[in-house]
Amino acid sequence: MTEKTKLREGYTTGACATAATKAALTALITGDVQKEATIYLPVGRFVTFQVESCEVANDSATACVVKDGGDDPDATHGAHIVSTVTWINEAKIVLDGGAGVGRVTKEGLPVPVGEAAINPVPRQMILETAKEVLKNYQVTRGIKIIISVPNGEEIAKKTLNPRLGIIGGISILGTRGIVVPFSTAAYRASIVQAIRVAKANGCNHVVITTGGRSEKYAMKEFPHLPEEAFIEMGDFVGFTLKQCKRLGIKKVSMVGMMGKFSKVAQGVMMVHSKSAPVDFHFLAKVAGEAGASQEVIEQIKNANTASQVGDMMLADGNIEFFQKLCDYCCLSALKEVGGGLEVETSLYTMNGQFLGKAVRESVKNQNDWNRR
Repeated sequence: MTEKTKLREGYTTGACATAATKAALTALITGDVQKEATIYLPVGRFVTFQVESCEVANDSATACVVKDGGDDPDATHGAHIVSTVTWINEAKIVLDGGAGVGRVTKEGLPVPVGEAAINPVPRQMILETAKEVLKNYQVTRGIKIIISVPNGEEIAKKTLNPRLGIIGGISILGTRGIVVPFSTAAYRASIVQAIRVAKANGCNHVVITTGGRSEKYAMKEFPHLPEEAFIEMGDFVGFTLKQCKRLGIKKVSMVGMMGKFSKVAQGVMMVHSKSAPVDFHFLAKVAGEAGASQEVIEQIKNANTASQVGDMMLADGNIEFFQKLCDYCCLSALKEVGGGLEVETSLYTMNGQFLGKAVRESVKNQNDWNRR
């Protein structure tokens, strides 16, 4: 990648909150409005943040840093991360969340129930930076730090927070301080967190889906399961299955549509549109196993999309094709994790029509592994 096309890094909400805190505390001590704040990031370098606004009163100061997601903007890109620092009588540092920062209501997260959703690394960054500023100015007074995010409650609706039981706003996150453009790390972390929450709330059966539409169909199929049991895995099928097994989930139901699940049936466990093409010869083979005519099989080999193949099989009245495809998905999932899970697959059209279902607890023999 040339320098011209190099993607620009962004910064986490945790880094922004730390910089805002340094600016506010420095302003409180010196009485001077701060224009910028330099902090040390966990990734191992110093970064200077521009301070959007800074106000000083007698006993408190407030500073704001605007979150820059770089070339990988997320729901919090452009959010105003505000820190208000106030003198207190006790010689200690108190950190809490204010308006727009969520509060944890469910077990399974790295923050205890009842506390503001400021994750451990950002919490440590903020506290250590505050200690350093107090030490540099030889101040022994105690302070209270409140992190707030105007419009944070609205922003949170675009995140997984409501599902995770984080109510009232966004989370202050980040283990490195930077956001790597188009990094999958944040999404993978959210998947693991969602599985942990499900497990902590007594879910041994989870339902993993590729997106919001398939999740809607899944919730209708499994109305008896609590909201925590439904996890959007995006394109990360293999990763999600492995984390489910690692974290002790007993049963996993996969719910999706022809496009991505045709890839899963092939054994492709990263189902982004650019990850691997749909193998139409494989789908033609499945159709043959389901009793399709040679004419239909040839049509499938020349199809343009997996959804088109599904339409062909529906028009042909061949429901067994979908059941077999679901079974292949189960086999691929079990192969990916090496067994030890009960795996179920349900297949839907884009419009929510149920196509087929299969379930596997184990692989009967080595031939099953090699069926593809």
